[in-house]
Amino acid sequence: MDTRHEVQEFLTALRGRITPEKAGLTVFGGERRVPGLRREEVAQLAGVSTAYYTRMERGDLGGVSESVLYALVNALQLTDAESQHLFDLARAATGTRRPTRTKPDTRLSPQITQLMETMRDVPAVALSKLGDPLGSNTLGRALFPHLFPADAAPLNTARYLFLDPRSRDFYPEWDTVARESVSAMRLLAGHDPSDRQLAALVGELATRSTEFRTWWGSHTVRTHTTGTKRITHPVVGDMALSYQTLTTQSAPNVRLATYLAEIGSPSADALDLLRSWTADPVPADPLSRAAEPSAPPKDPDRA
Repeated sequence: MDTRHEVQEFLTALRGRITPEKAGLTVFGGERRVPGLRREEVAQLAGVSTAYYTRMERGDLGGVSESVLYALVNALQLTDAESQHLFDLARAATGTRRPTRTKPDTRLSPQITQLMETMRDVPAVALSKLGDPLGSNTLGRALFPHLFPADAAPLNTARYLFLDPRSRDFYPEWDTVARESVSAMRLLAGHDPSDRQLAALVGELATRSTEFRTWWGSHTVRTHTTGTKRITHPVVGDMALSYQTLTTQSAPNVRLATYLAEIGSPSADALDLLRSWTADPVPADPLSRAAEPSAPPKDPDRA
């Protein structure tokens, strides 16, 4: 991906969302031609010259010090995720360029697979950074049946959201979920602009989805490791589930997503129903059969 273009659009979008009043600046009369702050106002807030900030906004972060980047963080009132994205872009602009390459496939370790299988009462799904399902337990597959078709490979979550019409019925708050997906991909793009798999996925979605293309251009970045998702499951109906996204040191490229329902809520009842629906039939206990009284032997004289 073009880092200079990414920096230019990111800083321009950030500048455009902050009003002088929000930034604590006094404005004297006259109609403003641009939304948000002017470049000279951002430069003033960051304590740099207008020419220096203009250079940065044109995509040149090469050699920009951390102190200036932190000044921009404060001037533009960035969130933690936006700050991370800005520093990632600066590192990509300053550091030695890594050759463009294809990422190796993410492998799910036997330990994580075993961990998910032991969490029988909690839906658990393991995802790659690009949102490819790498595995799940039985309840996780039941909770997201569209992602795990019985006769095909699992679906990438972003492709499902933007290219599969079923996702809009599955997620009543589809806009929110879809925007979160775009935001996560934006963070990945800043962290490693040379990721060819990510670039290919972004290109595919931008070509085939107007909404993705529009939201990708907004340069919104946020982290989404916990929260609540509302779904309309095709078997058990509406549920509101809290989710946690976990990573481990042994597999930093794998995200383990787990889902819980509030105890005693209708969502908990629906999740219980889903557990029952997916439960394996209990095998007959051979010891219980042995304990049953046997039929009395037949009397040969009365046969």
